[in-house]
Amino acid sequence: MTVPNAPGSSATFAAEATAPGTAAARFGRFWRGWEAQLGKKQPTPHFTPGSTDDFQMSARAVTAHDAVIADVRSEFLISTYTSPPRQGDEQVLMHVVRRNAWRFARPREGEHTVPAGHFMLQRMGPPTFEHARRTAATVLIVPTAPLARLIRDRLITGPASSAEMRLLLGQMQLVQQSAQDLTPGGALAARNALLALVEGVLRQQADGTEPGLGPALAQAAKDLADSRLADPDLAPSMLARELGVSVRTLYRAFTAVEDSVAGYIRRRRLEQASLELLSPVGRPSVSELAAHWQFADSSHFIRAFKSRYGRTPAEFARTDTGDEPDANPSRRA
Repeated sequence: MTVPNAPGSSATFAAEATAPGTAAARFGRFWRGWEAQLGKKQPTPHFTPGSTDDFQMSARAVTAHDAVIADVRSEFLISTYTSPPRQGDEQVLMHVVRRNAWRFARPREGEHTVPAGHFMLQRMGPPTFEHARRTAATVLIVPTAPLARLIRDRLITGPASSAEMRLLLGQMQLVQQSAQDLTPGGALAARNALLALVEGVLRQQADGTEPGLGPALAQAAKDLADSRLADPDLAPSMLARELGVSVRTLYRAFTAVEDSVAGYIRRRRLEQASLELLSPVGRPSVSELAAHWQFADSSHFIRAFKSRYGRTPAEFARTDTGDEPDANPSRRA
């Protein structure tokens, strides 16, 4: 997989190789589909299949300047890749595994099994053996130049839960959401933020105070909050601690995206409570919802709910209009 030809461009595209045929034929179709949508013919990597019917993959991707972010699903992958020399236009490849595991190996590097919730980062080029079955991952491709001294020829692995990785994943999600609307200048800025955050992962120290990274920090905090909405300890101080920044820096990041930390947490808790109120079976009581979603008491929950939805929880539960609340936080201010 390689980056687009037109600097400053942004696009979305998809590639798939699941049709019948040999592994080499499916790889060829996948590669041709990938490069055709990127708009540039690339040197085809050397592909050595490990066995019959061992290449079935699909990818949905976005580009920002010369960076690519792809959601990849591998049904069957047993093979060895070797990227041809690119005359100074080298690339860094990161896999963030979301389901099952992806196994990588290189001569002299040994073998690395990357389970869900972990990442692998490498410079593209040397032969790399890969083994992945029914595996899902988010793949990031960026230029090597700013990162070469930090990576060298290593396969670098680690948890995706570190503060530095959370910031990077937040920026990746923002790019995926906004790629189609980015101007050339915006695409370049988004790519530069990705590079800075990959460097932060490698140095294990991301600069959350950098103004351009405020939206990424806010998104990382939102993602973390969403995973812990029912946690009684969820608070701005906990989010800041997990992300390795000060509470003041976290507040500034939310201000940059015209939101507040506490407001976001309350809004998401109310959205989850509203979905439970619409459940046709096993609907919890108001007091149970208040306790589960960490409101002080039922009265506090009812007031907050009515302020948000214009109806009390009981009135909301009785509605037959089908006007369900939007549980997607990215659609609400």
